[in-house]
Amino acid sequence: MRKRVVVRTVVPAVLGVLAVAGCGGSSSGGSTGSGGGDKTYTIAYQGPLSGGNAALGINMVNGVTLAVDQANAQGDLPFKLEVTKADDQGSGDGSPPAARKLIGNDNVVAVVGPAFSGASAAAGDLYGKANLLAVTPSATLPDLTDQGFPTFYRAVADDNAQGPPDAKYLINTVKAKSIYLVDDTTDYGVGLSKAFKDEVGKLGAKLAGEDSAPQTSTCIPGATGSTSQYSGIASKVKGSGADSLFYAGYYCDFALLAKALRNAGFQGQLMSGDGSEDQKYVDGAGAANAEGTLLSCQCSDIASNPDGKQFVSDYKAKFGVDPGAYSAEAFDVTNAVIDVMKGLDTIDRGSLVDAFGSVDYQGLTKEIKFGSDHNLEVQTAFLYKVKSGKIEYVGDLTDLTA
Repeated sequence: MRKRVVVRTVVPAVLGVLAVAGCGGSSSGGSTGSGGGDKTYTIAYQGPLSGGNAALGINMVNGVTLAVDQANAQGDLPFKLEVTKADDQGSGDGSPPAARKLIGNDNVVAVVGPAFSGASAAAGDLYGKANLLAVTPSATLPDLTDQGFPTFYRAVADDNAQGPPDAKYLINTVKAKSIYLVDDTTDYGVGLSKAFKDEVGKLGAKLAGEDSAPQTSTCIPGATGSTSQYSGIASKVKGSGADSLFYAGYYCDFALLAKALRNAGFQGQLMSGDGSEDQKYVDGAGAANAEGTLLSCQCSDIASNPDGKQFVSDYKAKFGVDPGAYSAEAFDVTNAVIDVMKGLDTIDRGSLVDAFGSVDYQGLTKEIKFGSDHNLEVQTAFLYKVKSGKIEYVGDLTDLTA
């Protein structure tokens, strides 16, 4: 049975961490907790927790953990919660084993993730067959929600809300005339590259050239790309006469490319998307090489959000660092799942899947409300820029490109 899910605004507070120990599994997705006979349910996270792009995954699992700890500590839940995680290394190959690990844990009633687009595509059918809710806070490939995964929801704007305004800003504001386009061959990179390229054609600008550079094993274990590929691409970019470059991929490899470009003498504008919006891009490329890089992201700037100050404080107190890209989005998704669970008479995988499509939850970063296609009803992206070795917020791309 399902109760009506109402809109709620989360107000995080600095709360002590409540340790929860789960006991044996059950077919209902819950286990008996150690106190008061309450059941314990597990919310899982799937994403990259090792490899060169692990920082994005760690950002998100921290957000999930904080949400669960605060929900437990508030003391008003009719159940207890715990977190488990599965490392897919951000790859399509690593995703099915990670998903099967979570599916095989009977206590798991929902998954926050997978984080990356290729991993989401590889696991979507598995989660569907297991009737297990999977809500990604960060996978942006538009085609993901066209594949008919019945239990998969995207709580983030897709590449069509990012690639076109990226192109508009680069062409109309930066005044780029000749753009070189590089993707990392991942589902995410190819999707973002296409969305960007289509808009370039509409705006009348030209591409100086295009290249694909597979992810390297430096960044993703087992990847096929070589670090030596970037010097060759950098030479082509320099020789093409391009005044700017757009990279569709993740921060670890973008850092390698940025270093190669600057070493080759290319001084044009660099731009990339949410896969690169992490301080480790700056650290990997070197502050001088990264200076001035534009980075778009469907992740909002939680530090400039008046409603997010407590979240930032709580996050830093618990993890010793500031929240990063998609930390607050994962926190919001987790709280939306918890909110739906609180409205159910019986909690199991099936009842949560049935109820989640009707969720209407006002989080810190956005209203989590879905259309029939399992995409957010309202989508937007944001722009950042590297200044003096730090990533600084510029503004909402919708406003910047109006």
